[in-house]
Amino acid sequence: MPKPKKNNATAPTAKVGYVALIGRPNTGKSTLLNKILGQKIAITSNKPQTTRVSILGIQTTDRGQIIFIDNPGIHKPLHKLNKRMMNFVYSSLQTSDLVCLLIDATEKFGHGDEFVLDTLGEVKTPVFLLINKVDIVKKENILLLIDRYKDLYKFKEIIPISALKGTNLDILEKLIYENLPFAEKLYGDDDITDQSERFLLAEVIREKILGHVEKELPWATAVYIDSIDRHQDEERAGEEAPIRGQAAGSASKAESDRRGDKQETSGSARAPESPPTKKHPGRHEQESPGSARAPGPPANWRPPKIYIKASIFVEKPNHRKIIIGRHGSLIKTIGIEARREIEDILEAQVYLDLQVKVRELWRDSADVLDLIEGQKEM
Repeated sequence: MPKPKKNNATAPTAKVGYVALIGRPNTGKSTLLNKILGQKIAITSNKPQTTRVSILGIQTTDRGQIIFIDNPGIHKPLHKLNKRMMNFVYSSLQTSDLVCLLIDATEKFGHGDEFVLDTLGEVKTPVFLLINKVDIVKKENILLLIDRYKDLYKFKEIIPISALKGTNLDILEKLIYENLPFAEKLYGDDDITDQSERFLLAEVIREKILGHVEKELPWATAVYIDSIDRHQDEERAGEEAPIRGQAAGSASKAESDRRGDKQETSGSARAPESPPTKKHPGRHEQESPGSARAPGPPANWRPPKIYIKASIFVEKPNHRKIIIGRHGSLIKTIGIEARREIEDILEAQVYLDLQVKVRELWRDSADVLDLIEGQKEM
């Protein structure tokens, strides 16, 4: 994770500052961040509340440095998880030098938009209104939105954009720099995000889950990286398959008990040539009925360079069944999709071991929330 640079006595010549990206769920905040930075920093999906913690995206140019803060969607919280999400938003509004409010040009104005504008009531910094998705909306409808919003809040700028297509993002960047103070750069020129490796990998897995589930499951699912084992092939020669539940660096019995894991199901996430989808229960673990099993590993199988064990938390037994899928089909699909992206990120061969665990009411459990959020600092 990048660390802010220390100030020195040299007079600042660059524009530097924090820019908060806020808005209702699914307005395109994470898509905008990824487009501006030119690479994927935050996961995206069509499910509300995809972003759960604030994520920094750092853009450094010859003009200066913009530290974008991608925030959870603004909503009325029902669980401790949602309250924490909104606390990230409030903190971002208090500490940023500029706020960008994104709205979806395809959605009608409603109570959620009123709640967002009320949230801006105490903001003292400049606020830009970004009308997103203008690439799929008629121009006259955009003009109507501008007329409506300019009377509801004193926006510094109103900019129609397309986060997906990149429309007017050059104008947005120019105006942001014009409204930031002169200061020393806060991060190194090569820094691009504050995410730890564990957090990023957990988010990739969660994104793949979101792509396959509906109803309440997007809100009731979380991912925790138990271990990342980088043993070299030669060090593990002779092993037929990764050790389940006792892998180097995996969560201890005490940690598992503290999380309150009740049921566990393994899901292989290698390609078809992978070792079997198995689970060897320990003393504190119970194998779930119906776990998918496959034949033993092929004779020529060699241990991967990186072995990642991850826990998928759900709140109900039927949630677990949905994510596992018939004969383990869905968990395998999720695992393969996640593994391919993780291999691109880590530039190494990966074996991904996914374990689905029932943790009742985890969204209101401080222990579980601390565990998941704590990955960001690992």
